[in-house]
Amino acid sequence: MTTAAELIEKKCRHLETALTETEIAGYLPALDGWAVQEGRLVRNFGFKNYHETLAFINAIAYVIHAEDHHPELVVTYNRCVVKFDTHSVNGGRGGLSENDFICAAKVDAIFQQSFA
Repeated sequence: MTTAAELIEKKCRHLETALTETEIAGYLPALDGWAVQEGRLVRNFGFKNYHETLAFINAIAYVIHAEDHHPELVVTYNRCVVKFDTHSVNGGRGGLSENDFICAAKVDAIFQQSFA
């Protein structure tokens, strides 16, 4: 089983093959609060107010850009839902890859450090 610390140390890379269900099951325990929903890795982050929500988005923007792996973000007053998947795997049909778990672990670390 891979740990969150191991994921944080990794860098995203171009991948063409999606993870299998068994591989996903091996990565998922490393990430508290994340779940697979409709083929995406999803977590709902809660905040005190809109200012904190936007501060979180700005804080994760650097990591997302540096890893070149961009999630879908759903933003409301005191919530941000982060949804990762990899569009390039499975011949462009998408799915989950190690990149999704790498970025989720890095997003979690930012949240824990600044907002939890």
